[in-house]
Amino acid sequence: MLIKHLGVVDYETTALAMQAFTRERDPSTPDELWICEHPRVYTLGLSGVHSDLMLDVGISLVQSNRGGQITYHGPGQVIAYPLLDLSRLGYFVKEYVHRLEECVIKCLNDWGVSGYRVPGAPGVYVNTQDPHSHATWASLVSQSPAPPSAGVHFAGLAKIAALGVKVSKHRTYHGLALNVAMDLAPFAAINPCGYPGLQVTDLRQLGLVLNSDQVGQALAQKLAIYLAP
Repeated sequence: MLIKHLGVVDYETTALAMQAFTRERDPSTPDELWICEHPRVYTLGLSGVHSDLMLDVGISLVQSNRGGQITYHGPGQVIAYPLLDLSRLGYFVKEYVHRLEECVIKCLNDWGVSGYRVPGAPGVYVNTQDPHSHATWASLVSQSPAPPSAGVHFAGLAKIAALGVKVSKHRTYHGLALNVAMDLAPFAAINPCGYPGLQVTDLRQLGLVLNSDQVGQALAQKLAIYLAP
């Protein structure tokens, strides 16, 4: 897999470039991984509704053909776009999503933080009250007074990485976003990923002093390992 670190790039331009790469590739085209950041933008996935943008804060909203609902991208958030041929790698979309989450969880583990999956809500979550705890999601649910949001029980966890993927003829694009050290205020203007009241956090809020370059390199290494055949 060819890894490209693109720096800060426009969302719409990058999305069009991913679509072109996917459309034009053939069975011999090497897979690529694009690591980047985007200027401030809200993106609305195929399942999203415009009402999840609750407040106009002067940030553009872009319709995307990725899966999922509404999210925010901005400086201090590392984006990973794997451009893969799943038929060549030998696994399906459900396992692909699991592997993406696993890469983030393994990175968090390396930094001493426990990452969680929440059933029914793709992405990776953390316990902001005790990020180093090894408590299970089930035990957190049993202790949490918070009610489910849209049928999903977040057990008081906050989202630190969002997923939104697109697969066309077994070829992937779009990917994941990991919050590093960003302005989290724009998330307050939306229902993140379509869930009212969902908390969002970043590595800095967990006490980790890492920059986007460090996180991008670490995430790329994990993706190269866990997305392999």
